[in-house]
Amino acid sequence: MTDPILFSSTIQALKSALDGLSVQQEVIGQNISNVDTPGYRAQKADFRATLRRILNQDGKVVMQTTHKAHLSSTRPVDSVQISLREGGALRADGNNVDIDVELTQMTETVIQYQALSQLISRKFAGIKQIIGR
Repeated sequence: MTDPILFSSTIQALKSALDGLSVQQEVIGQNISNVDTPGYRAQKADFRATLRRILNQDGKVVMQTTHKAHLSSTRPVDSVQISLREGGALRADGNNVDIDVELTQMTETVIQYQALSQLISRKFAGIKQIIGR
């Protein structure tokens, strides 16, 4: 059994958001590294949809039981959907990576990651202060 103070739903949600932002940063880095690769199509990571599912279902996907003899089961939701980015100008070489868009998204992702890291640090600082009393 996990401790509800150390492993609260808030901390789990923050962890999931940080993991999703990390995947998003990797995808952006991959797009940037392939900016000159002919035929490469820009990708995007949709971690927000995964995070919404986690928050709505408390991190678990419940399998549907269609018969009373079926056993119920749950598994953690942790996959971030990576798909091709829609739109964007397709160059003559078939590549649609726009370096300005990628750099803007990278900056936004870094700012979001830093903000969430500060939130989780404050949460643990509060726990440490309570323990220290």
